[in-house]
Amino acid sequence: MKVSVKVDYACRVMAEMARLHGTGELAQIERLARVEAVPANFLAQILLKLRDHKLITSRRGNHGGYSLARPPDEISLFDIMTAVEGRCLQLSGNFEGQSGKRLKKIWEEISAAFEEKLKSCTLDRIASKTPVEMYYI
Repeated sequence: MKVSVKVDYACRVMAEMARLHGTGELAQIERLARVEAVPANFLAQILLKLRDHKLITSRRGNHGGYSLARPPDEISLFDIMTAVEGRCLQLSGNFEGQSGKRLKKIWEEISAAFEEKLKSCTLDRIASKTPVEMYYI
């Protein structure tokens, strides 16, 4: 499975908004693009999807910007991925042949496990203000 660039960018900008959550500060596209290294024009499209799925809110004007619609511990990677891409694991729909039905069942089990893991990872975990753990060899 490959995580799309769009999902990766969405998760990163949502993590940055989570860092701002509770400060009263709104996130502007230019700042999000710069801090998370996301092309601003692509980011605008992503933010529309996140807003349409009620994960973020927006305010217009000179002091406008974006903020999380819910606390960071209530927004999961599953929420972000499905808002941006739809289903997490999309099956081909071709389950014919001798092994087709068995394989479909296995893919469905894998998809369910993947979705559960995504649901357990919330923005508060990604946006932690403590430094990333370093591993030394």
